[in-house]
Amino acid sequence: MSNISPNSRYRQLSFPGHGSSVVSCLQFDAEKIVSGSDDKEIHIYDTTTGALRQRLRGHEGGVWALQYHRDALVSGSRDRCVRVWDMDTGECTHIFEGHTSTVRCLLLIIPALEAETGRLEPSVPLIVTGSRDSTLRVWRLPDPKISPPFIPSSPPDPEPPHNPYFLHILSGHISNVRAIAGAGNVLVSGSYDSTVRVWDLESGRAVHVLRGHRDKVYSVGYCHELRRAASGSMDATVRVWCTRTGVELFNLEGHTSLVGLLELTPTHLISASADSTLRIWSPLTGACLATLTGHTASITCFHHLPSLNCIISGSDGGLKLWELASPTPRFLRNLVGRVQGVWRAMMDERRLVAAVQREGGRTWFEVLDFGGEGEGRVEGVGDGDGDGSGEGDR
Repeated sequence: MSNISPNSRYRQLSFPGHGSSVVSCLQFDAEKIVSGSDDKEIHIYDTTTGALRQRLRGHEGGVWALQYHRDALVSGSRDRCVRVWDMDTGECTHIFEGHTSTVRCLLLIIPALEAETGRLEPSVPLIVTGSRDSTLRVWRLPDPKISPPFIPSSPPDPEPPHNPYFLHILSGHISNVRAIAGAGNVLVSGSYDSTVRVWDLESGRAVHVLRGHRDKVYSVGYCHELRRAASGSMDATVRVWCTRTGVELFNLEGHTSLVGLLELTPTHLISASADSTLRIWSPLTGACLATLTGHTASITCFHHLPSLNCIISGSDGGLKLWELASPTPRFLRNLVGRVQGVWRAMMDERRLVAAVQREGGRTWFEVLDFGGEGEGRVEGVGDGDGDGSGEGDR
């Protein structure tokens, strides 16, 4: 995929998964694809064959968020619980309770060397969750292979045991916490209360309350290198903030509907909207560098791969691939067409993985391998039985 072009060839693997349920979260690597769904399950598939490796059951509500690091998979659900799983065995090793409503967003923050302080920040790997109960919670990330298990009793004890992994409750928002982003000891949260908050994860205190949006905040991004945050709102604006001072740097207008997705990097701010467009902005000047048009409905997902300077975006009808060429980003090609919708999509330097809704309402996974030999299509078995597949022309 490093030689991507409008005529790049690829091998396509397609397989069904999660019945007709929505895939709400997705992550993958060269070996596995991990998906969470409103069917209450987490599935782990083989990236090469599409075979179902693990079916993780235990949540009593839809799975809204997940992320994995090494062997530890963390998930958050409508059942108000956070679960930690050993991906090798499929065993749930830890259950963290405390939220009183749906766990809507989740982030793992892994220690990295902080240039200014010369130390690792945060000091240990962290789980941060945001909930419809208006709070965020912070836990230490267990290693499922060596950390002591923590499974509360069911039904719950009148006086629940102390959770040794629990660190902080971050309180201050007065409505649903919809999105979080962060790195080091800095966390940014966006809420339906129309505010953005900046938190210090070491102390658990709010550093800044960022006001300016006139409606619910649906998306946030954070760039540690720039010490800047961005937020997207139902008011159709994107705002850029300095996380050191709490000052609003830019109020970016141009979208005409909800800005539900954002990403902030040192070189680009990318926003995706229900108005069917993506916009590329300069995070340094606030200038709009490009408006990417071509979709005909709300953008449901996008993924930016800085190493290849590419973006994929999903909407009704399929996926589009864009190149962030200088000075003008350009459309490259349509991918995975003839679908009713795209739930989630991600890519790395070789593969693109998407969870889509096909005609008839069934959910399928599409894996496009740009690094293999030849081209064509393979129908994988997915959630079915056996390991058969059939080849066809793309």
